[in-house]
Amino acid sequence: MLTLRLRGLRAMLLIGFALLFAALTVHADTGTLKVAVYKDLVPFSDNGEGIDIDLAAALARKLSLKLSLLPFPAGENLNDDLRNMVWKGHYLGYGPADVMLHVPVDRALMASNDKVEIFAPYHVEAVRLVRSTRSIPVFDGLDSLAGKRIGVEQVSLAGMVMLGEGNGRFRDQVHLFHSSAEALQQLKSGQLDAVLATRSEIEAELHGDPAFPVERVDFQRLPREGWAVGMAVRKDNTEMARKLQAALNELAASGELKAIFARHGVQLAKP
Repeated sequence: MLTLRLRGLRAMLLIGFALLFAALTVHADTGTLKVAVYKDLVPFSDNGEGIDIDLAAALARKLSLKLSLLPFPAGENLNDDLRNMVWKGHYLGYGPADVMLHVPVDRALMASNDKVEIFAPYHVEAVRLVRSTRSIPVFDGLDSLAGKRIGVEQVSLAGMVMLGEGNGRFRDQVHLFHSSAEALQQLKSGQLDAVLATRSEIEAELHGDPAFPVERVDFQRLPREGWAVGMAVRKDNTEMARKLQAALNELAASGELKAIFARHGVQLAKP
């Protein structure tokens, strides 16, 4: 009887080891890092190009994995994006990815998403005002925008705060565009006097042109120093988070992260 029990236990162990080996083999054969990136997020990701695209490639290279990009359109809110792209997958059948980029490293967001790990901040983003010195030679706060033509992206944080500022006192002066890049092009051509957009969007489009100085404007609903963006993985994928953090640290220490931003005309703002 004891011999039969030992044989049964041995058989179970052999089956268990075989299943484990098969699972490990499949994982090793996959050899890819699936990275979720936003669509239409210039200069970070747009049509397979941008800062986050290059960062994803660098991370995959550090982990000795092939890169598989999963571009996706922004949902109604960040909670939807994290659910669809990180821990559950979209009901249309795509996702989840191994990691999602450009996630705000925010305590409130972390608290409301206990199925994900948000970590590894790699850049600080902020909303800024860029003006034409030709039409606004001196800037002395928001009052300098009285009667001026102001451009914003129609569905954006910048658009929301500009339209809502001072109970809508600038509403009749605000012009809506499909993208911030389009608004910035109109600024360069003289069709606008100022544009409110993210610092990265402004830098990527205007490249520090002195005819278009960038101003810091304080809005009550926006953090003065901006917000950090990082990565997100499933909460239980601690090993992946550890490896990605180590890879990012190496990219930052070597200067490669700064070089990635510079290739797209953006100055890296360290968290």
